[in-house]
Amino acid sequence: MKLMLNGAVTIGTLDGANVEMHERLGDKNMFLFGLHADEVTALKAAGYDPKAYAERDPELTAVLERFSRGFRDGKSYSDLVSGLLYGGDPYMLIADYRSYAQTHDRMYASISDDGERARLSIINTAQAGIFAADRAVSEYAEGIWKIKL
Repeated sequence: MKLMLNGAVTIGTLDGANVEMHERLGDKNMFLFGLHADEVTALKAAGYDPKAYAERDPELTAVLERFSRGFRDGKSYSDLVSGLLYGGDPYMLIADYRSYAQTHDRMYASISDDGERARLSIINTAQAGIFAADRAVSEYAEGIWKIKL
């Protein structure tokens, strides 16, 4: 939400604070990706296998292999990759990858237009007021703490 207050264009899954942001912005003004709650439940019930998911996506496989090998900093992230592939991937990052990649490309195509980027930035800033600390404190004071302001 802090980034939204500063006009950032949001890309994210429909959970947590993004749900509230989406209520304010709508589909047109933020970029959502990933599984919805009912899809997560169904995938878990069907026996989600992150390794099998990754193996079906050559680009994702290449990304995971690159993380395992490491980068110029000399660090390997093989523990992270192992945790995702063999540790259950509790946040379903592997399952969301393809949707993220497609949404990322769509977002960048959209914001490469200066006018569209400005429009999205202005709308994000304008709709962020409800998340300001002043409003939250005022609601808590009156609604929870019963303090008249």
